Amino acid sequence: MAADGLAARGAAVALLDAVLGERRMLPDVLADPAGPLAGLAPSDRGRAHRLALTVLRNLEQADRVLAPHVRRAPPRRVQNVLRLAVVELAVEGAAAHGVVNAAVDLVRHGRRTGYSAGLVNAVLRKLAEVPDLFAGLAPQKMPRWLRQPLVHAWGREAVTAMEAVQALSTPLDITLRDGADAPEGAVLLPTGSLRLWDAGQVSALRGYAAGGWWVQDAAAALPVRVLDPQPGERIVDLCAAPGGKTLQLAVAGAEVTALDLSGPRLARLRDNLARTGLRAEVVQGDATRWRGPAPFDAVLLDAPCSATGTIRRHPDLPFVRDGADISGLIAVQAEMIDAALRLLRPGGRLVFCTCSLLPDEGEMQLDAALARHPGLTVEPPQGVPGLEPGWLTPAGALRLRPDFWAGRGGIDGFFIARLRKPEER
Repeated sequence: MAADGLAARGAAVALLDAVLGERRMLPDVLADPAGPLAGLAPSDRGRAHRLALTVLRNLEQADRVLAPHVRRAPPRRVQNVLRLAVVELAVEGAAAHGVVNAAVDLVRHGRRTGYSAGLVNAVLRKLAEVPDLFAGLAPQKMPRWLRQPLVHAWGREAVTAMEAVQALSTPLDITLRDGADAPEGAVLLPTGSLRLWDAGQVSALRGYAAGGWWVQDAAAALPVRVLDPQPGERIVDLCAAPGGKTLQLAVAGAEVTALDLSGPRLARLRDNLARTGLRAEVVQGDATRWRGPAPFDAVLLDAPCSATGTIRRHPDLPFVRDGADISGLIAVQAEMIDAALRLLRPGGRLVFCTCSLLPDEGEMQLDAALARHPGLTVEPPQGVPGLEPGWLTPAGALRLRPDFWAGRGGIDGFFIARLRKPEER
């Protein structure tokens, strides 16, 4: 039965159990050497991951479809088997007999779930007869702790548009070095990033092993372009791992110091530097306390945040986070901005950014920094290709949302501000 995808489906259910039951972020589960994907063939690993992501993007619709047929909530594992099967039928367009048989087998041979095999078989056979299971159902809503402030900030229509994009499978964006080979099928985006659909195994794509490009969402590539690094400039990349922005700075010819608190994440950064043949000084440290060989010509601060702008790529986030840590993150961001300015030479520039949709972590954070630091000024981005007028805030920063470029597959939510430290008097 493994040849028919049972191993991948079982692993997908285990991933759902970890996210929805144990409230673990999917990347942490995937990185666990003893986790659900251990021992699977690469093709099964990829399929399990994709299936889990698709279910998480459509969980609300799956539960609505199942509700009339399941009077009493079954055990979580049985519920996740049912959810997976419904999503395979409704979104994946998988053959009904294969989906039903696999779901029944997963339950029948599971620990303490065998008694539910009859229920699973009966429910799914009924649903398999429905031609369009999700017809008339709206895209999955963001959780209340997030949706409510976003509606207040951007309006209900905009939030609904974001949710529609977050329900879609996500393309792969890459940053390509000049003269390097691009993967086949890559499409050039207005801001200079390349986008691929159904990319498959990243390491097998043309140009990857040669270090010609790296994975980086189109929004995440913009802070460095806004900073506009120049050859020979001394620039520190705070919170640098896994290193996409560090690589951009190094390609531009800057003398880069890459700082991050996490040792494992810095290991990934070092791997990326080795693969691309680029150079940077890599330092493990706390950005709020590190002083280093200041002053620097420029600082790039991609501050820790709620990551609410990345739900299109991380649909597990709404099921694991509850917003309780946001006030603490806001305080850390402010502390990091102040520390970053101390590292800057007079007249130097700072790009502050967060992958958050919440104004508290963007627009309001900028207002507070300007109030704390007289003479600090905002410089609207200049010479960055592909920026649309509607992305610019009244203060001169960039506000990106997932519903921008909806016809192209969306883009991560980001806030990006370029600041100029005053010259000494």
